[in-house]
Amino acid sequence: MKESTVLMGGNPIHIVGTLPKMDTKAPDFSLTDNKMQQQSLADFKGKYVLLNIFPSVDTGVCSASVRHFNEDAAKLPNTVVLCISKDLPFALKRFCGAEGIKNVTMLSDFRSDFGEKYGVKIADSAMKGLLSRAVVIINPEGKIIYEEQVSDIAHEPNYEAAIAAINGK
Repeated sequence: MKESTVLMGGNPIHIVGTLPKMDTKAPDFSLTDNKMQQQSLADFKGKYVLLNIFPSVDTGVCSASVRHFNEDAAKLPNTVVLCISKDLPFALKRFCGAEGIKNVTMLSDFRSDFGEKYGVKIADSAMKGLLSRAVVIINPEGKIIYEEQVSDIAHEPNYEAAIAAINGK
């Protein structure tokens, strides 16, 4: 399988695969929400779906992206924001309760192949097995209209570009 490389604090790490290509049908997935229920891409059919993918909600940059997209999600019509990591559903629920996060859906990849399907599983380093930082946007027809594999996991994604893709700008 093809690998890509990103940085973690300036040091190269490898990712299994690459993000799905623009204008292609988004791969389906089944992830676990903070109530231990399965959620799939089909559950959000007919909406814009913003996938905010990251290593762990318990790090500063990851939690900042959840907070930022939580604010943005409230302003976006016909859009759902899915925040996806390998964190256990219990940790996601705790974080949302403590932070007052209500506008995004937190999903865990702790028992699925999402990381491989979306080309975001970290292949080496101390973060091996976690997900890299990426944003993927799927339109209501199920096609990918935006993707960003953040070049350094220590950096936040380009929020403005992601929101512009949903707004058609």
